[in-house]
Amino acid sequence: MTGELIEVADIVRQYGEAFLARYAWRTSWHQRRVLIDIARCRTAAQGGHTLVCTDCGLVQNAYNSCRNRHCPKCLGSARRRWTQAREVELLPVPYFHVVFTLPHLLAPLAASHPRVVYGILFKAAAQTLLEVAADPRHLGARIGFLAVLHTWGQKLNHHPHLHCVVPGGGLSPHGARWIPARERFFLPVRVLSRLFRSKCLAMLWRAFAASQLPCTGQMARHRTPLGFKRLLAHARRQEWVVYAKRPFGGPTQVVRYLARYTHRVAIANQRIVRLADGRVTFRYKDYADGHATKLLTLPAVEFIRRFLVHVLPPGFIRIRHYGILANHDRTGHIALCRQRIAEAGIQAPPPEDLPEEAAADTPEPVDPDHCPACRGDMTLLRTYPRPFLQPQIRAQPALIWNTS
Repeated sequence: MTGELIEVADIVRQYGEAFLARYAWRTSWHQRRVLIDIARCRTAAQGGHTLVCTDCGLVQNAYNSCRNRHCPKCLGSARRRWTQAREVELLPVPYFHVVFTLPHLLAPLAASHPRVVYGILFKAAAQTLLEVAADPRHLGARIGFLAVLHTWGQKLNHHPHLHCVVPGGGLSPHGARWIPARERFFLPVRVLSRLFRSKCLAMLWRAFAASQLPCTGQMARHRTPLGFKRLLAHARRQEWVVYAKRPFGGPTQVVRYLARYTHRVAIANQRIVRLADGRVTFRYKDYADGHATKLLTLPAVEFIRRFLVHVLPPGFIRIRHYGILANHDRTGHIALCRQRIAEAGIQAPPPEDLPEEAAADTPEPVDPDHCPACRGDMTLLRTYPRPFLQPQIRAQPALIWNTS
């Protein structure tokens, strides 16, 4: 396919069977379910309805979305709902962006035990931010923040890291005043890095001691307590990457930034350039070469394998809130923060451009209520249900590519 929009769904439909023929033994049913949903999304296999334009008479089929959180085409509605819920929670202060990265040495452990290791990544990063911010030598405040998990790099490689978006300041220990962060500086990244490393390694050791991290496959040499201690000792000698990006604009910009950044999958359809001769070519940014945009070509089967590495465990929460913005009393804390900010006379920062990466990989929203030809009103003509997904697909995975 060249000269037309190519989607992940096209790759799955054409090469999903070849992928399963090679990797079925190491593919979970949950990962197969993701392939099924992506292949059938917005096709007759999902059911749907027929719309007709009241002005020009255009008849158009509208098929249902799969609503799988890993589907590149099903992020728009979830993004809008999430944005509306977050708009009322924003504070009139600058926001900072802090990123915690798991070292490459431990990535295979995360790939084999994602629920445990990703949970540790969240916990270690959250404790690190809260403790360093509470230290009077740094900020001396109770902060709150949002954390979102990304597991991919630009080349679809496994690169687990956590993005934390933090208001620039926090409440004093007793909530009597708002303590603002410095204008262009939040917390010292070297202190964050060292504490994050220490906490993460301690949690990994406790999980191993509790038999939650059995080492198999390429990690089998670390399956004994001595071997696992050597792995952690090697990781301790490395510098762990924690960095803070520049603060960005006021509440409106933060909402747009968060909505685009939190609701993303490993690769957007807009990045795929070509699908031909069993190979997929897509764009990526080479951060080591001044963020230059380059092309990478992979066999289609390898492309699907890399994509499925980033499928999260069922029910795993990838967007979490901590500190004074945690779910248990977020509304009350936000009201108190706004009161203390107003008392301190702090004004909302002026608008500024979104970071470049926030605007990437974001398709334009589709308006289902207006005709694409004349912009007239579209009305419902008829509906048809989604066909039942036969249980034998578990035994015959090739059937999932039937989208009729």
